[in-house]
Amino acid sequence: MMKKIRVALIYKKSYNYFQPNHFDKTTANFFLKAFQRNENLEITYHPCEKTFDTKKLNGKCDVILLPNNRSDGAPDQLENIKQVGIPVISRTGDPHWAKKFNQVEFMEKNKIDLLFSSHPDSYIYKFYPKHVKHEIVVYGLEKQLYEKVFPFKERIKEKILCTGATGKTNLKSKIANAILNPKRSGWYFYKLRTLTTKLPYVQYSSIKDGKYPDDDYPTYLTRFRASIAATTFYPTLKYWENAAAGCLTFMEITEKNDGGFIGFKDNESCVVINENNYEKKFQEFLSDPDNPKWEEISQSGRDFAMNKLSNDNAVEKIVDIIRKLI
Repeated sequence: MMKKIRVALIYKKSYNYFQPNHFDKTTANFFLKAFQRNENLEITYHPCEKTFDTKKLNGKCDVILLPNNRSDGAPDQLENIKQVGIPVISRTGDPHWAKKFNQVEFMEKNKIDLLFSSHPDSYIYKFYPKHVKHEIVVYGLEKQLYEKVFPFKERIKEKILCTGATGKTNLKSKIANAILNPKRSGWYFYKLRTLTTKLPYVQYSSIKDGKYPDDDYPTYLTRFRASIAATTFYPTLKYWENAAAGCLTFMEITEKNDGGFIGFKDNESCVVINENNYEKKFQEFLSDPDNPKWEEISQSGRDFAMNKLSNDNAVEKIVDIIRKLI
């Protein structure tokens, strides 16, 4: 039997995504649950404040894991890391914030050997130098939350569900964002998602008081036959969460967001949309919602997400990454 890999997860006690009352459990489920479930890993947890002396881990771990490469989640300084020589891997926060939060300098200071994220390389290297090692790890889907779903035929079929952040479309906001907030606004990151919410047959819901209307997010998703996953520059968790919920998922997959790497196939496990065809694609479904092909596509998407894109799959990939690293 192969020896277990000893992983030390080092994080700030104050890290908001690890707090039990935080509405978004995605990060905590991944780091605090999925890693613990993997039989190839022996994981220990090391909450700290601003610094952590890695000498404490000498001879006790094979790799250090950080929840992100900035000082809101990880300690500002891994003391003695160069002398101890333990490999360090880290999830990366949103790459477009790399400069604002000095994430490249943070990597160099703390001798981070490798970054992983759900972002395509094409997006990562817009903000990181080419010498930075990056691996794509599609994470965030906690399978247990999607085991029970409503039957497809019993779901709402007159509306298509859209959730998440959107941009402001009035002229004043567009001008203000172009001047004061270029390349950072909701309209910039979620243009197609925003456009879809203007359609009368799209049910748009956003988080209120930390939750969606009436239900937790997975249950809310499963009330609809169809849903939208649309982001301009890179695919997000909604792509594989919506599919796992058994929704016929309309996915924005374009050259710009490089979303094809996830593995969903148009008219097989999703329906691909873009800024030119989304209304036509929606109408094809709404005009014939009982056509059995929609349920077939949704089931194929669900199977793919549940079997290939879960947190457990993600941790398995990280196990492979660590073995190569050490």
